[in-house]
Amino acid sequence: MVVNTVLSRRVHQARQMSRSNAWRWAMLAVLLATIPAFYAELLEASARWASGAVYLLAAVVMALARWRLRHQAQAGWEVRKWLDALLVPGLAIAAVLPASADSQGALVWRLAVSGLILLRMVSLVQAWLTRGSLHHVLALSLAVLGACGIGFWLLEPRAITLADGLWLAFTTAATVGYGDIVPTTPASKIFAVFVVLLGYAALSLVTASIAAMWVESTERQVEQDILNELHREVKALRSELAALRGRLGGL
Repeated sequence: MVVNTVLSRRVHQARQMSRSNAWRWAMLAVLLATIPAFYAELLEASARWASGAVYLLAAVVMALARWRLRHQAQAGWEVRKWLDALLVPGLAIAAVLPASADSQGALVWRLAVSGLILLRMVSLVQAWLTRGSLHHVLALSLAVLGACGIGFWLLEPRAITLADGLWLAFTTAATVGYGDIVPTTPASKIFAVFVVLLGYAALSLVTASIAAMWVESTERQVEQDILNELHREVKALRSELAALRGRLGGL
């Protein structure tokens, strides 16, 4: 009876975890979709309705996910809950505002919503960014820089080839600024702001992960040296005890 109860509880927890992961992937997908939607309606006013549909879909998915995951008790859930409470109405309002090219207020609102989207996306991939997950951090950094390079290639007229877009993404993310290729259009300048935030964070995570790996290797070596020293001391004590027992036995 106890075994059946434990098994049923574990099956229930596994199902809950699976549903939770599915909703997280859905949230990440719709939030990623808002990025090209933002630039599509910024560049072409005719794309406003399609972009508005993407914003509205993102608001609906985020609202449903927040309702389905409302009983979670994980660390940081309260912060995510309040972030979603701001993000859902922000996305809904962004869906019905006029085109950003025609309204300065709409552009400012969508930029603010984009900042919230960035924070929420970081919280969704936070589980990958744990100590010891260098391969996850490297994969994420390459994906971010690759996506930023494609974005510059599409948005910046001076980035003629994809290689130019990738080079501009790297120099922007690393805050080097050589000046051979620079953002010139309003869309590419806005994009550069997010590239700096995302790219600098990604490169910093890579550096921190490598440093943590070295520190962890050093700590393991120190622990091994301490264990070896303890083993030698224990062996010496055993030898002394054996010799003392031999002398006492001869008396």
